[in-house]
Amino acid sequence: MSLVGVFDSGVGGLSILDEALRQLPQHDYIYLADSANAPYGEKSSEWIAERSLELCRHLARSGCDAIVVACNTATAEAIKQIRDQVPIPVIGVEPGIKPASMQTQNGVVGVLATEATLKSDKFNALLATLPNDCRFIKQAGAGLVPLIEMGEADGEETLELLAKHLEPIQDAGADTIVLGCTHYPFLRKAIRKLLGNSITLIDTSDAVVRQLRRQLEQFKSDEGLNEERHGSVSFVSSKDDAPLLKMARDLMRSDLNNHALNSSMLDSQ
Repeated sequence: MSLVGVFDSGVGGLSILDEALRQLPQHDYIYLADSANAPYGEKSSEWIAERSLELCRHLARSGCDAIVVACNTATAEAIKQIRDQVPIPVIGVEPGIKPASMQTQNGVVGVLATEATLKSDKFNALLATLPNDCRFIKQAGAGLVPLIEMGEADGEETLELLAKHLEPIQDAGADTIVLGCTHYPFLRKAIRKLLGNSITLIDTSDAVVRQLRRQLEQFKSDEGLNEERHGSVSFVSSKDDAPLLKMARDLMRSDLNNHALNSSMLDSQ
């Protein structure tokens, strides 16, 4: 049995935790949300890197066997420093522009992400490796994360703001959209309402959890583990743990009643 830390600026990483509970329900999880400082996408690169490293060190001290940095912005700005200084496997997330380039039929792909992710060296280095015959329409989703954090993923205000952000992507004729922030899978319903079912939506939750599985198998033996076991899930927030647990129940598809749950405020040590 392994203890896995899942870290995000807020509730976006619940999309990764949801997939982890589907594929690897037998493990125990700590979900750490830095809700007091969300969103990360509009903060400086230096602040993001320092804060992300601090919280991943906290998870390592808590006994985690692996950490998923379930935040595209934190991955883009801090993953190298975290891997250099945290002595356990660290899995990051990044926008699925490579699979999008392979799935698009007309060669036009929209990338909806935070400003920090779109400007990061890591993202643009990845973009430079992809075929020139694929056109990427980069669009920052300013304002969407706070609305999702407030539980308004399907609200009217979110729909109106999302429509504005999707307009350049739609005008360019994109047939594929990369959900380049872990918060954005929770906008699937709203995107479908605006653009219909013909648009292909790409998120990397499945690939991230498959990488987590590989890392756990490589670095920690789980021989004799009961595959039918449902592990515990601890929700930890830097702001208020009760709303985080409520959001988890509202947003996640997994039946959290199958898991032993607890919630707490982040220890500031």
